[in-house]
Amino acid sequence: MQFELTREYIDKLKKIIDEKNEAEAISLMGELHPADIAEIYDELNTEEAKFLYLLLDGDTAAGVLAELEEDDRERFLKVLPIEVIARQFMGKMDSDDAADIIGGMSDEWQEEILSHIADIEQAGDIVDLLHYDDDTAGGLMAKEMVIVNENWTVLTCLRELSRQAEDIDEIYYVYVVDDDGILRGTISLKIMILSPTSAKISNIYQPDVMSVHTDEPDEEVARIMEKYDLVAIPVIDSIGRLMGRITIDDVVDVIRDEAEKDYQMASGLTEDVESNDSVWIQTRARLPWLLIGLAGGLVSAFVISTHEKSLNIDPAVAFFIPLITAMGGNVGVQSAAIIVQGLASNSLGFESVFSRLLRELTGAFVNGVICSGLVFLVNSFIGRSYDLTISVSIALFSVIIFASIFGTLIPLTLHKMKIDPALATGPFVTTLNDMVGLFIYLSIGAYFLGLV
Repeated sequence: MQFELTREYIDKLKKIIDEKNEAEAISLMGELHPADIAEIYDELNTEEAKFLYLLLDGDTAAGVLAELEEDDRERFLKVLPIEVIARQFMGKMDSDDAADIIGGMSDEWQEEILSHIADIEQAGDIVDLLHYDDDTAGGLMAKEMVIVNENWTVLTCLRELSRQAEDIDEIYYVYVVDDDGILRGTISLKIMILSPTSAKISNIYQPDVMSVHTDEPDEEVARIMEKYDLVAIPVIDSIGRLMGRITIDDVVDVIRDEAEKDYQMASGLTEDVESNDSVWIQTRARLPWLLIGLAGGLVSAFVISTHEKSLNIDPAVAFFIPLITAMGGNVGVQSAAIIVQGLASNSLGFESVFSRLLRELTGAFVNGVICSGLVFLVNSFIGRSYDLTISVSIALFSVIIFASIFGTLIPLTLHKMKIDPALATGPFVTTLNDMVGLFIYLSIGAYFLGLV
């Protein structure tokens, strides 16, 4: 049953904590999922959260620690004894989750916690994972997996499987390696059960297995798993040795994080921020693009001032400035969004830049004719002067064409330069389209009003 956090629940829980009623607190949390408990902790202060946390069993406590936001986790860990963190919680976590948590700590804390982990093999796995960058396959993978040797018999594999499975929550694949640890393939549990116990694994395993290298970018790992509908994928080193596995839950986190990053970048935020971050952090993330927007606005004001004569001759010219800037911004962002989406999903294929640009221009031409035609009809109907009517219509058509070209080329250029193309869907395109759109409109207006 899905848990729904309410104010009444939090108030009741806080009262129980104040009374130090451990039995009631355990009963109230019941069989909640670690993610639900982590959500509860967001509403508690550090001491209240610590009281509840120390009541949890090891597996649940480890799960909660993995579900907490990084800032909340860091604040929370500071009030717990290192021995408790290491022995009671880290020892119960998968190696990838433990490495993610320890990786955000200082070197001194890392050494202290690792020295208190009782399982030397697990501590070694965590140390190995800490050497990989967070945004690579090595940084995503876990060491826990079921491995069998191609020279073993089925009987030996079944015995080994029961031993290895004790430390693994989900068994998606059984990986087959040779004597040097080189990944050879996979074998299903069904095949092992149906095969004679004396059969050798080398005769029954599936040799075709998709894998990724430890230095593969996490976005590429997510794309591969999404494309081929994989629930897990093995990770190998440069010579093909099996190093770990990545499961679908880790990839979901990558997809979510990338979507959040792109959305914030498209909104004009230069770094990852949360709603509960300090004013300074939020200001630091917002201010750069606001300053760029301010500069763009000043340039736009200068463009308008250079066409003051046009506005004096026919003040109605100013009425259509919002229309021109809004349409240019909308078209530019639409074109950029389509390209960015195609780049993210790798669906652009082998289509050349020219072909992509031609496709966008064709659509922009159709949209431009329709929109400028409607503006022409409306202005004619309400009795605007012919010069103003024709200048607004031509300018709108021109701006739509320009914004489409600009919105297509900018993300493609950024992608070539190894810069996140999501940048092109935000204030960058909008600000430049405003400036150029105003220049086009007022220049065309000046021409038809006889000033040039």
